Order: sequence, then structure tokens, then C-alpha cells
Amino acid sequence: MSEQTDLRAELGAAPDPEFELELPPGWARHAPDRATHDAMAAGIRERMLRAHRPDLYAHAKRMLQDSFEAMQRSDVVAFFTPTEEGDDTLWLSSSILASIRRAQPDVTLDEAVRHAILEYDAAPLDDSKRIVRFERDRLETVQGESLRVLTVVYLTPVPGTQRRRALQLTATINRPVDMDVEDPLVDGQRILLDACVSTLRWRRPQP
Repeated sequence: MSEQTDLRAELGAAPDPEFELELPPGWARHAPDRATHDAMAAGIRERMLRAHRPDLYAHAKRMLQDSFEAMQRSDVVAFFTPTEEGDDTLWLSSSILASIRRAQPDVTLDEAVRHAILEYDAAPLDDSKRIVRFERDRLETVQGESLRVLTVVYLTPVPGTQRRRALQLTATINRPVDMDVEDPLVDGQRILLDACVSTLRWRRPQP
């Protein structure tokens, strides 16, 4: 449970409903907390030892730590990645981060959506029009290496909040700098992520 949810409960406010997504094979939902970090670090160490590359462990651990710190700064409440090892696991250079976006005194969520429409050509994900979607593509440098990162952002109001809070799902697709954003490999991941987000459903929080 997030600190924000705890605070709302302490103030006597009803908790926000929980959300669920149907995920590709081998993907799972995780909380961006210390227990998850430690479990993933242990898994990385085990895989590096099996591959006889203990020299890469420190580098991978640092990247893991950086990603968790970035999620904390962005108020991420959950993330979805391919983490379950199996023959049918769909390993992709993609992930989905979930955060709660709140209206500001000077900028409502509706105004934020209108800005996304004007600035990023945001549009409804599907005919239900309950989720707005837009993309941003940029060049990034990670550990001294350049890569292209396609970010797909999905916004939908949290039920029962009078459009004062929205769930933001942020999917990223990494690719080499010389791979076009319309490459079939990128487009296939786009279609998959869109399909996952389209399965979004809400349920009452557990007491």
C-alpha cells in the first residue's frame, strides 16, 4: 500500500479502487518497494553467477537502484515487467509504470488532457474513449550508451474522484538509435501494450 493511500485512510477518506491489467505471458505486477528491490537484486545476482559473469553484477545492481529511485521520484505505485522465467515468457525491452496523477490548483486534469491533445496529438485508445493515449520519442543516454526510447502514456480518470485524480500508465519501448519508430518490431510492441492497457478494470479495494 502506498504512503498516499495510507494518508487518505488516516484522514478518513475512502481509498481509491484497485486496478488490474491482463498481462503478457511471464509478466507480473510489482510494488516499487524495498522488498521487491532486494528480491530482484538477488535474482540478478543468481543469473549473473549462472552465466559466469559476476563482474557485471555491480553494474546491473546500480541500474536497478537507479530505476527504483526514479520510480520513487515519480510517485509510481506499481510496475509491470517480464520477470517470471519460463518457456513462454515474453521477454521484451518494455515495461509499464503506474502512477496516480492529481489535479493541481492551477491545472485541472481536463486541462492536462487538452494540452496533451494539442502538444502530443493525444487520442482515445479505443471506441470506449475512457483512456487517452499519446506518444513521445526521444534520444537518451544510459550508462554512456545512446538509445531511442518511445514513451506511450495512457490517462484515465479514477472512478469516484470527480476527475480530480487519474491513473497514468507509462509504457516505454527501448530500441537502438538506428531503428525507426515505425519499425515492425517497435510497432508490434505498441500493439501489445495497447492491448494490455485496454483490459484495464477497476475493483473495490480490499478491506
